[in-house]
Amino acid sequence: MTDIGSSPLPLLFRRRSSGEMQNLAAVSSSLLPAFGTVVDDGYLNLKKYVIVPYDHRYRWWQTFLVALVLYSAWASVFELAFKRAARGGLLVIDLVVDVFFAIDIVLTFFVAYLDKTTYLFVDDHKKIALRYMTRAWFFMDLASTMPFQLIFRIFTGKWHNGEVFGFLNLLRLWRLWRVSELFKRLEKDTRFSYFWTRLIKLVCVTVFAVHSAACVYYFLAAHHKHPVNTWIGSVVEDFEHRSVWLGYTYSMYWSIVTLTTVGYGDLHAVNMGEKIFNMLYMFFNIGLTAYIIGNMTNLVVHAAVRTFAMRDAINELLRYASKNRLPEGLREQMLAHMQLKFKTAELQQEEVLQDLPKAIRSSIAQHLFRSTVEKSYLFKGVSEDLVSQLVSEMKAEYFPPKVEIILQNEIPTDFYILVSGAVDLLTYKNGTEQFLSKLGAADMAGEIGVIFNIPQPFIVRTKRLSQVIRISHHHFKQMVQPQSEDGEIIIANFMQYLKGLKEDILQEIPFLTELLAEQNQQPIQQNEEQQNRETLDSTDANPEGRTDTSGGASTIRVIIHGHRPTEGTSNDRLGKLVYLPDSLEDLFSLAEKKFGKRGSTILMADGSKVEELNALRENDHLFIV
Repeated sequence: MTDIGSSPLPLLFRRRSSGEMQNLAAVSSSLLPAFGTVVDDGYLNLKKYVIVPYDHRYRWWQTFLVALVLYSAWASVFELAFKRAARGGLLVIDLVVDVFFAIDIVLTFFVAYLDKTTYLFVDDHKKIALRYMTRAWFFMDLASTMPFQLIFRIFTGKWHNGEVFGFLNLLRLWRLWRVSELFKRLEKDTRFSYFWTRLIKLVCVTVFAVHSAACVYYFLAAHHKHPVNTWIGSVVEDFEHRSVWLGYTYSMYWSIVTLTTVGYGDLHAVNMGEKIFNMLYMFFNIGLTAYIIGNMTNLVVHAAVRTFAMRDAINELLRYASKNRLPEGLREQMLAHMQLKFKTAELQQEEVLQDLPKAIRSSIAQHLFRSTVEKSYLFKGVSEDLVSQLVSEMKAEYFPPKVEIILQNEIPTDFYILVSGAVDLLTYKNGTEQFLSKLGAADMAGEIGVIFNIPQPFIVRTKRLSQVIRISHHHFKQMVQPQSEDGEIIIANFMQYLKGLKEDILQEIPFLTELLAEQNQQPIQQNEEQQNRETLDSTDANPEGRTDTSGGASTIRVIIHGHRPTEGTSNDRLGKLVYLPDSLEDLFSLAEKKFGKRGSTILMADGSKVEELNALRENDHLFIV
C-alpha cells in the first residue's frame, strides 16, 4: 500500500489490466480534472510512500474501518448506559478498535489529496501533513481514538466511577461520517442496486435510532435517585444488579414499541424526566417516520415510473382510437406497437444513445449490425467504407407480430434489412390479399421501390416479433452516388436478385419482365454496335467520321407512360422502365411499340413539355400523349 508505482490517474485516462478499477462508474467525479487542464504522464508519477485515495487496497482498508465504526457506534452509547459492560470484555475490544483507527491516523499523513484549484494530486508529505493537522478532522480523529479511561487507570492506578469517560466515549460517534461516505459511494456505483443500497441505509438509520433511544432511556432510570420510581424499576425489582442484557432487552422493547406507535402501556414513563424524554423521542419519531416513508415512497415510485408512463400512453391511444372510430384491427396494431415500444426500451435506449458522441454511436452500430448488412444481397462485394457509412446511418426498430412495415403504393422513403424475425410479402389483387413470399434474417424489403423510385409494390407484414434496421432513400443515394464502383456493384447485385424472383412477384411489377429481357439483349446489341463502329472507322478516312454519331446504347433509364399525368389506373401508373433512346423519334417509336399507339408530345409529371432528351435524368417519369 505504501508504493503503488505509477500514478493514480491512468485509471481514469487509459485502461489498466490490473483490475484496480473494474467499473468507471465507481470513480468519484471529484477526481476528474477541470476542463483545459493538461494531464500527462509527467503529472501522474507520485512520490514514493504516497497512497492513492482510490487504490483498491486502501479502499478495502476503509471498508474494514467502516465495519469497526458500526461497532463503535453501538458500543459508545451502550457503555454509557451500562457501566459494568464498559469494564468487561468490551474494554479489550474497544482498545483493539482504537489501535486500528490510530493506524489510520498515521496512514492519513501519506494519502495524496486533490487540489481543488488545479485538480492535480498533491504528493508532497509536508503539504499533506500540514493540510491534515490544520483542520478539525485531525483533532476529532485523535480525540475519538484516545482511550481516556485506560490512560486514567495507568496514571492513578484505579478506575474512575463517574460518567465523564462515558460521555467522552461518545466522541467515537464522529467516525460515523465514514459510513455516510460509504453509502454515498455505493449509491453512485452502478455495480450495486440503488434500491437495496438505499434500503440498507434506511434500516441502519432506524436501528441506530432505536438503539440510542433505548440506551438513553435506561441511563435515565439507572441514574434516578429513586430507582423504584422509574419506568423499569416499577416492573423489574433491583434492575441495577440484574443482568446487563436483561436491561438492554427491556430498553429495546420499549424503544421499538414507541417508535412504531404501538404503545402497549406495560412500560411507561413514571417520573418527570422520563416523560420529557418520551415527548422528545416521539417528536423525533415523527421526523424519522416521515424520512423513512418519503424515501420508501420515492424508491417504489421510481421503480414504477415506466409502468405509469406506459399506462398513460395506452389510455391516450385508446381515447384517440375511440374518438376517431378506428377499426378494431388497426386499434390492436396500435396497442401492440405501443406495448412493444415499452418492452424493448431497454434494448433500444434511444435517449442514452443520443447523449453519446457520434463516434461511439457508430461503433455500437458497427458491432450490432455490420454483419447483417454484409450478409444482405444488395451490399455483397461493396467496399468496407460504404458498409461503414451505411451502418452508421441506419436506425434499429422493433415490430410486433402482424403489423405492416410497408404499405402497398406508399411513397418509397426507406428500405429495411431484417435482423431477426420473419415477414411476409403480400399484395392486394382483385380485392383479396395474396401471399407472395417470406423473408428472413438478412433479407431486404422496400429496396425495389427505393431504387426504381416508384410506389412500393408490395405489403410487408411481420409474422412474429421482428427487429429491422432501416435507412432513408435520401441518405442511401447520398452515400452511393460518390462511389461509382460500389454503385455498379449494387446495380449488378440488384439485377441478379431480380432475375431470381418468382414469376408471380415479377407479374406485380409490369416493367420488370421487359427490363430483364432488355438486359439479356443488351450485350448482343453492344457487340453489334461495336463491330459497326470498328467498320466505319476502318473505311472512313475523314477524322470527323470517327465521331460516334449513332450515340450507342444510352445508360439513362426512364419510366414511360401511355397517358396523361392525371390519368391512368393503378397498374398504368407503374409505367414501363426503358433505356432512353437517342432521339425524340426513337422514343415515340418505342412508346408506340409498348402501348400500341403513337404519341406526339412528351410531358413530365408536373405537366411541362420535354423539348430535349439531354435535359432528362435517371428514373424520370415521361407521359407520351
